[in-house]
Amino acid sequence: MNITQIQDLIKFVSKSGVSEVEIEQKDFKITIKTHEPERKNKAQEVIQVPVQQAVQQTIPVAVPVPALVPPTPSAPVVSAATDHSGNLIEIRSPMIGTFYRASAPDKPAFVEVGASVKVGDTVCVIEAMKLFNEIESEVTGKIVKVLVNDSTPVEYDQPLFLVEPA
Repeated sequence: MNITQIQDLIKFVSKSGVSEVEIEQKDFKITIKTHEPERKNKAQEVIQVPVQQAVQQTIPVAVPVPALVPPTPSAPVVSAATDHSGNLIEIRSPMIGTFYRASAPDKPAFVEVGASVKVGDTVCVIEAMKLFNEIESEVTGKIVKVLVNDSTPVEYDQPLFLVEPA
């Protein structure tokens, strides 16, 4: 993991509102903890370099941590849309990441406007920390509108699709 990836991870943790993230691979371990001592928000990161080097660094990093409810790793949030027609349902992002309409650049999109979807159908993928998470529909119906451009960042609970329920 390079310094840019570590900085991206720190930003992700600070935005998500979680209190601790730990990643361990064969040659290093990183733990990022957020806490609120004396009403000041900070994140602390501990990096262990490869075992053969037997060196450990602790780098405190001041990162503002918003007071958000941490996202739960679950299915996409589905809620009534604020559309004028009143009968559309939003499929929302269950996490922070990068939105992709297809599994690869040379593959077709999972769904297009006008496509019918049923509960459990994959509608997109969201990349978070180099992991691609398939997002499934929680509603049966027809895709009316795609609200996010391909390869763009999305926030937790951001609407991704409008669906007309069947």
